[in-house]
Amino acid sequence: MIKRSGYADLPLHSGTVPKWLSDRMKLLGTEIIESLLMNYGKKEVLVRLSDPLWFQSFGAVLGMDWHSSGITTSVMYALKRGINERAKEFGLCVCGGRGKYSRKTPEELLFLAEHTGLDGNSLVNASKLTAKVDGCAVQDGFNLYMHNFVLSNEGDWVVIQQGMNTELKTARRYHWSSENLKSFVEEPHSGVTGENMGKILNLTAQDAKETRNAILTITKENPDKMIKEIAKISDNDIYTQKELDFSLEKNDLSEKISVLFKNDRNITLPSHHEVKAEDVNLKRLGAVLATAYSNENKNFESLLLTPGLGPRTLQSLTLVSEVIYGTPSRFTDPARFSFAHGGKDGHPFPVPTRIYDESIRVLGDAIEKSRLGYKDKSECIYRLNVTANQIEQNCSPLADFDAAIAHEKENSLRWGGRTVCD
Repeated sequence: MIKRSGYADLPLHSGTVPKWLSDRMKLLGTEIIESLLMNYGKKEVLVRLSDPLWFQSFGAVLGMDWHSSGITTSVMYALKRGINERAKEFGLCVCGGRGKYSRKTPEELLFLAEHTGLDGNSLVNASKLTAKVDGCAVQDGFNLYMHNFVLSNEGDWVVIQQGMNTELKTARRYHWSSENLKSFVEEPHSGVTGENMGKILNLTAQDAKETRNAILTITKENPDKMIKEIAKISDNDIYTQKELDFSLEKNDLSEKISVLFKNDRNITLPSHHEVKAEDVNLKRLGAVLATAYSNENKNFESLLLTPGLGPRTLQSLTLVSEVIYGTPSRFTDPARFSFAHGGKDGHPFPVPTRIYDESIRVLGDAIEKSRLGYKDKSECIYRLNVTANQIEQNCSPLADFDAAIAHEKENSLRWGGRTVCD
């Protein structure tokens, strides 16, 4: 049974995404989704979106700050603009959004159901239940403020929603998938892993079944009788009742624990803004750099013959290729993917807009030619990922992290480097 497929804890960031970046995110993000559709189909697109680690890496490749809560809202906004313009062609549509747009999700789902023949009431029910489970049934201190429902014309769906904890100054992103879903209210989560912050209320736990039944019974009782019974119980006693305590004892806050169920697709990202060497798998980054800057690449002729294409664009395309073709184990260090197009706040370096535009152009050209039956460039992009993996396994190069950052910053002006401050 697949349930909630994972979550990500992220530092809260304020501010907006500048238009020069959001427009590029829409273009490249849509191209990556289209490439996934062409290579794997709609179900795989939804599988990727339901993976918190892949989603974080995807956002970093698109130039968002590698660890911030803003990845969720900005990436989903970019995808909603890009995918929905081609919804009929893709067979996918993004509903909902942040704040008032999240409340429009039921209306949007009913509209789609009317035009596709899907069960609209069932879809609306799924949307409401995923929000209620993460907002009410599991009370972990995060208040939901964003809800996106990604639907295929075959009835499969993914929910991506986010809540914030203003005291901790963190956000938590929740991912759900419809695949093999059997229950929203009993053991719906495949994993919630993070730092133990004390007791939580989890009414979805299997041993909370009696409590759920008791709550249903209470709703049928005479209100006057219930008010009298509640008045007899002191506030301090309510949460010491064994029947209501489905939490873990408070442990050392530094200890990583499984709060509900085991799952390794969850992630907790640090609060520091800059990308540090310890945030990146240097062996994998070294393989990417070696793939891009090696003079012995003879497998990429059709790419290398692209006018103006240089090693720096190959570096970005290698990381884009990994987002498209990589296996789940490749996304455990999302910060590495910020070496594709930097970050809007300048970490690890300003967004190289000229390189970004080349990535959009080359990937778009490969997709267009594939539609016409010419797959040379698409196969070259695929081989970038294969070659980087081979170098990593056979040569074990370690990236010189400081030198890589210095190289980017030295060339930032030449490559059109920009941040939100520009």
